[in-house]
Amino acid sequence: MKTLPDHVQQYSASPIFTENTIPAGLLKDHNTKNGVWGLICINEGELEYTIDDKETHVLTPEMQGVIEPEILHHIKPLGAVSFFIEFYK
Repeated sequence: MKTLPDHVQQYSASPIFTENTIPAGLLKDHNTKNGVWGLICINEGELEYTIDDKETHVLTPEMQGVIEPEILHHIKPLGAVSFFIEFYK
């Protein structure tokens, strides 16, 4: 998984989502706009993060997920989970 570039700065963050409140759009392939990076931050539990149907990672409070600009990705809760997404550009 990539890392956030040094030059980006956080400009926004999502609300906290749980396995019951995840927006449907996050469960299917979607992407961010050109120049927009994301960081999936897990508070509790685990989340499966699939990038471009080529690599899958299990995110935990110790393992964040980097979202690259314009790359298709989706998530899937693995039981009870609490997380939010930070946005950078």
